[in-house]
Amino acid sequence: MSAGARPVLLVTNLVAPDRAGAFQALHARENIELALFGGRSHHATAAVEDPGVPHHAVSQRAVYDLAASGRYRAVIAGTAGRTALPAAWAGARRARVPFLLWTALWAHPRTAAFTVAGTPLLRTLYRRADATITYGSHVSAFVTQRGARNVHVAPQAVDIAFWSQAVDPAQARATRPDGAKFVALNVGRAARYKGVPELDGAWRLSGFGPPEEALMLVGETEQDGPPLPGLHRAGRLDPVALRNFYAGADVLVMSAIATRHFLEPWGLVANEAMHQRLPVIATTAVGAAAGGLVRHERNGLVIPAGDTAALAGALCTLREDPALRARLGAAAAQDAAAFTFDAWAAGVSSALVSVGAGQEGDR
Repeated sequence: MSAGARPVLLVTNLVAPDRAGAFQALHARENIELALFGGRSHHATAAVEDPGVPHHAVSQRAVYDLAASGRYRAVIAGTAGRTALPAAWAGARRARVPFLLWTALWAHPRTAAFTVAGTPLLRTLYRRADATITYGSHVSAFVTQRGARNVHVAPQAVDIAFWSQAVDPAQARATRPDGAKFVALNVGRAARYKGVPELDGAWRLSGFGPPEEALMLVGETEQDGPPLPGLHRAGRLDPVALRNFYAGADVLVMSAIATRHFLEPWGLVANEAMHQRLPVIATTAVGAAAGGLVRHERNGLVIPAGDTAALAGALCTLREDPALRARLGAAAAQDAAAFTFDAWAAGVSSALVSVGAGQEGDR
């Protein structure tokens, strides 16, 4: 059996909706099988039941036997889970096939548990993996500094056909509060790293409020303290409704900060919003900014994480300059168009080729 005839095993916890298309594109290129062990995810959406590619529902302990079975020409594993990653690595070594680490981390969590177990494991794998696949240049720089070799970028992507679809102007207008001339949109969940308190502080500092300015929070968010002037909560939305909100807003605000537990690996809402020609204000703790999608004064504004004054200033700048918003939004749509499922698959494929495990045949 030739190396190209066997599939590649990709080990991950679950498949979020926006990752299914990426896996399908990779399967078309490289013939993959997924080993899905469930568990927690930082994605705000639930997992799809059928990712559209061959897959196995496994326990983390069963990953070793699968990776060591000899059925695969290479093994790729992400960093999720407690034992799945070392099991995948050990299984690949047992089968004597290349092991590729797929990582989104550009900072290690500073918790006691991760310091004891996670950091030593990853430092070992950075050095010993045959290739490392990253979300972007920010992750590549981080792992390279820690000994990774043969690093390849597989850029984050969403379903462009869906998120770039034209929205009925009436549906977009319906998302805007009455009388609002400037709507800032924040999409996320109730997690400290999302930086909602910093966004609240910047909004107050800006002096914005009804009826002309509105801050729209989408998702499961919480607020402490006195009511925020001009704040509206839309709750959780389905993708069609969220697309309408992107089309109806003037700017997407990603106010993330770094915490002991987490640093935003990417933030796919940036891709989604940019396909609707929406400029993005992102902090330096947002992976989509550190990784090169959101670029300062090109398609958005990038500000220091945790700096409420800088965030307020960015909001005021875009509030007062509709022409700037239009220019940044046009560039946003243009730049996001390059972040495709095929581009992600090509990044993973290049890593496989580099270790002699690429699928045979013409590309």
